[in-house]
Amino acid sequence: MKPSISVCMATYNGSDYIREQLDSILPQLNDDDEIVISDDHSSDDTIERIKALGDPRIKIFYNTGEQGFTSNFENALKHATKPIIFLSDQDDIWMPSKVTYCMERLAGGCDLVVHDAVVVDENKNVLHDSFYRVRHVHRTLIGNLVKFGYLGCCMAFRREILEIALPFPTNRKYCLHDNWLYLVGSAFFKSIIVNEKLILYRRHTHNTSTGGIGSSTTTVGFKLKYRFYLLCRLIDRMRLDRRRK
Repeated sequence: MKPSISVCMATYNGSDYIREQLDSILPQLNDDDEIVISDDHSSDDTIERIKALGDPRIKIFYNTGEQGFTSNFENALKHATKPIIFLSDQDDIWMPSKVTYCMERLAGGCDLVVHDAVVVDENKNVLHDSFYRVRHVHRTLIGNLVKFGYLGCCMAFRREILEIALPFPTNRKYCLHDNWLYLVGSAFFKSIIVNEKLILYRRHTHNTSTGGIGSSTTTVGFKLKYRFYLLCRLIDRMRLDRRRK
């Protein structure tokens, strides 16, 4: 039997797309899996649309910490109860093979799987046939410190990663959830980067992050501080992990 799954999703005013996303995820889950949703106090009918599905596998929590998608994802992860974790945005669409493919790779001995995505607009018209290609990703830990290139919504991993990654570093200005999780997964565990495109990654006018696409507006100074902060926090976790052992 395969291990059970927690799909961790952060929501905020996502009513336009949340039903389509959940409809793409739920058929891929077993009865003992769960979707853990953390909502950042949406002002639209996101939660009502989720509840209307009436699926007992969906568990809704509210973010009581700092607002923003990183803290919102952290809240979802803290409530996850299963041994395998998938991250999900509220507005994408999962390919029908996503869960099976990632679970096979995790069963093969790796701890973190990162896959590619097709980038689409709000109407599912293809903007880029490969997120990797448009982002020019680097496939090493050091390469990602130079240029972060992986999306949380394209990650699946064993919950052992959370034992080191949680709590997230406190300065949200210098810590995005997907960058941090990839660094921890790559530094402490066995990670694998695959070319399969397992989601439609939707970009629209109401996205809460840039998604690493388009021209950056951050300064060189900010980028250096961001990387230095995460590197220092990673070294702190390495020291803590050695003391535990």
